[in-house]
Amino acid sequence: MTDADDLPFLRKQARTQRFTLGAPKEFRVAPDGSRVLFLRAESGTDPRHSLWSADLATGAEKKLVDAAELLPGEEELPAEERARRERARETGGGVVHYGVDAGFSVAAFSLSGKLYTLDLASGEVTLRVDGAVIDPRPDPTGTHVAYVQNRRLHVMELATGDDRVLVEEEGEDIAWGLAEFIAAEEMDRTRGYWWAPDGRSVLAERSDRGPVPRWTIADPANPQNPANVVAYPAAGTTNALVSLAVLGLDGSRVDVSPGEWEYLASVHWSAGGPPLLAVQPRDQKRMDVLSLDVTDGSTSVVHTASDQHWIDIVGGVPAWTPDGRLVTEGMVDGDHRLFVGGEAVTPAGLQLRAVLDVGAEILFSASEDDPTQIHVFRTEGASIRRLSTVDGVHVGAGSAAVTVLSSWSLEYSGPRVAVLRDGSPVASIEASTVDPDVVPNVTWLTLGERGLRAALLLPRGYEPSEGKLPVLLDPYGGPHAQRVLQSRNAYLTSQWLADQGFAVLVADGRGTPGRGAAWEREIAGRLADVTLQDQVDALQAAAVSFPELDTERVAIRGWSYGGYLSALAVLRRPDVFHAAVAGAPVTDWSLYDTHYTERYLGKPQDEPESYAHNSLIESAGELSRALLIVHGLADDNVFVAHALRLSSALLAKGRAHVFLPLAGATHMTPQAEEVAENLMRTQVDWLLRELSAVDKENA
Repeated sequence: MTDADDLPFLRKQARTQRFTLGAPKEFRVAPDGSRVLFLRAESGTDPRHSLWSADLATGAEKKLVDAAELLPGEEELPAEERARRERARETGGGVVHYGVDAGFSVAAFSLSGKLYTLDLASGEVTLRVDGAVIDPRPDPTGTHVAYVQNRRLHVMELATGDDRVLVEEEGEDIAWGLAEFIAAEEMDRTRGYWWAPDGRSVLAERSDRGPVPRWTIADPANPQNPANVVAYPAAGTTNALVSLAVLGLDGSRVDVSPGEWEYLASVHWSAGGPPLLAVQPRDQKRMDVLSLDVTDGSTSVVHTASDQHWIDIVGGVPAWTPDGRLVTEGMVDGDHRLFVGGEAVTPAGLQLRAVLDVGAEILFSASEDDPTQIHVFRTEGASIRRLSTVDGVHVGAGSAAVTVLSSWSLEYSGPRVAVLRDGSPVASIEASTVDPDVVPNVTWLTLGERGLRAALLLPRGYEPSEGKLPVLLDPYGGPHAQRVLQSRNAYLTSQWLADQGFAVLVADGRGTPGRGAAWEREIAGRLADVTLQDQVDALQAAAVSFPELDTERVAIRGWSYGGYLSALAVLRRPDVFHAAVAGAPVTDWSLYDTHYTERYLGKPQDEPESYAHNSLIESAGELSRALLIVHGLADDNVFVAHALRLSSALLAKGRAHVFLPLAGATHMTPQAEEVAENLMRTQVDWLLRELSAVDKENA
């Protein structure tokens, strides 16, 4: 029995961080394949993660670093670490990230801003730096640790304790070794430095946020607190200036020749060849892979991809194989395919999701003909082999030789974690997640002429004889994210909503991943039109097959892009939607960041009509249905200015609406149990009241 067993579902979900606490993660496999390092919370309700080891011969697990023992009190995080966690949507605590050298002799991690190292042979934990440390990583030889402190890149020699800043440079806007906002928020690049394979130098990012516009986040609930001023590159404005330099431990410095690129998408440096840089121009219609000469900083193009709309950033590529072959992603007839040495190694119809490891063979994730499932594969010479054998969503780590496979399925709550050697199970790693005691009552649907993937959830125990149900659409609906996945945990909130008396429909439309490039690019310039039409089509097609859906009482709710889509629904399709809850909605795309927004709409200076057409502000006068806007006042991703401007525009047009501000909340939904529960209940009560009013009007 856990301390969450007697809690109602919503509080249990908040305490367990959506039932993810206790799931092992961040796996590292020893080079000899003897053991696996990983992070795991002590229980499904303890937010503090510790560092563990699993012996693959015996299956025994051992706690190497006890976060509670090292830090019995509350964490005090540097501002840069809080920002990093917000960008990564990391809600846990304790040891949330660690690095290890190539020989598995030393691990480095930060805890409450303090730098520790762990001797993996003796088990000795040593405090190295007391405060304000983020992103520590040992060099491949295990003799030094690099880390960032106060926006400067440090290197410490472990044997002597000698600690020095690699580049002395004045200015609060200058950072060395940190991923800038756009890289972390939109490109999934959380690193800002990369060790050389021989450990003698570091390739480091220098960023200058000086030219970036400053935006202010006030704390109206605590007016005595100073406002937080952040550098935010809104669409059409200036990005941080990003450059690179090779910094030798001997004090040398080689600046990388500036190229005509705006975005540094990824960096790879391995023994297979010189450093690789993946870079993009501002319009993202091209991706150049550059080979870097570390002796003089010059670069040469080794691969280029282009597209009339945009080129996707795929995790794990480009990279070198150990024998020097270039690994890339490429599009062939609309399929995202894996290329090695210029040759496609994945077949048509298999959509590459990410490259997980590049060794003698390659480990990667992809979707086959069913985009609701993600599987893990490995190459075997010129062929490929699927390692995940059951339906679901699978996450891979390690290598093709020794693979850690985390599997999420409709059949069970929480993950099943197996370790495979050459594809065959040899061990398992325990997950201590809390069982939500919810089995979703879900029906899988393929809807309409476009074959929209959807899930319909009805109240548990519901019988059609009980009468029609009001419908609640619960989408994200935008690019880069899926809601319709074959994992039980994906539908826990939707099932709770259904149990409140709704038929809940979750649908993925055009723009979502897993169905090829043409599907994704349907939204180019048409975010509002395409994504809303797909939600309407999904609803209408589902209602044909399920007469228990009452299309005279339809609501929609969502967060972030889902919030935008929800407000859009009642503004532009009041004939279909009768009430909406818009959480943290983007209302004016000129207020959102460069990399995301310009990929789909171009620059606002060049495409003003597109920005106006896709804006909620422009449609404020059309509101004739019930709208509840919810927004966190501390949000530094979708600023509360979005909600305030929409509310002001609605008021100016005389359109009634409700605005619920969340004091102190960021873009991540509130984690405090009472707030999480009451926020959801407030939404449900409001929706039921508004739909009841619609029902009376129609009577």
